[in-house]
Amino acid sequence: MTLLKATKLSKVFGGLRAVSNFSLEIQPGELVGLIGPNGAGKTTAFNLLTGVYEPTSGEIEFDGKSVVGLKPYQITQRGIARTFQNIRLFANLSVLDNVKIAYHFHVKYGLVESVLRMGRYHKEEEEIRQKAIQFLKIFQLEDKKDEIAKNLPYGEQRRLEIARALAAQPKLLLLDEPAAGMNPQETHQLMDMIRWIREKFDLTILLIEHDMSLVMGVCERIYVLDYGSIIAHGTPAEIKNNPRVIEAYLGEEVH
Repeated sequence: MTLLKATKLSKVFGGLRAVSNFSLEIQPGELVGLIGPNGAGKTTAFNLLTGVYEPTSGEIEFDGKSVVGLKPYQITQRGIARTFQNIRLFANLSVLDNVKIAYHFHVKYGLVESVLRMGRYHKEEEEIRQKAIQFLKIFQLEDKKDEIAKNLPYGEQRRLEIARALAAQPKLLLLDEPAAGMNPQETHQLMDMIRWIREKFDLTILLIEHDMSLVMGVCERIYVLDYGSIIAHGTPAEIKNNPRVIEAYLGEEVH
């Protein structure tokens, strides 16, 4: 079964059509890229897929069920997690608390147990703490668990954001420009991490990225967006040599 299917999505802001007839399909276990020039509509497409925006028209199905009209937290509960182009951590909370928060989508204790700190509350909170620490170990952040998130170096903040997204136990992970602000060595390490987390967590991944070395290095299929519409779709080799893609990036017709 197709894991994610977007069909003829459009989003209009006033008179501006940010996304037009956007369609894509992702199968379980795939690692797919979404690329395009600045202003092409990539982040708007991500925001549609994750419930930040509701489409003006079109359909989104995840795991065989429509998610149109659901709130972002409801979509996360269904199994889609994301990171953001501009890192959105809980800046003034500790590294550990940033990851613990993601686990609270799955707690079983109720409001009364939480307020009175009774029943299942203590047992589940301790389980969440241990799971969060294990995640921080995986991402080499355990020794920073008590630090305030905003005080981490940029690369570690990016790792923490990915760790937090994975702690929500998604089936599909959306990465919005994960290499933004990284140097070539950090980007290479990120490529290895993306491959590793797909295998480790049995994930399907969709990523937006401007760094072509990263996209071509990790993605099996690539969609290309320009002026809000998909203009090409194929393997990295097919996309690299596609005249319409070259024209969109260079701004001139290729003969």
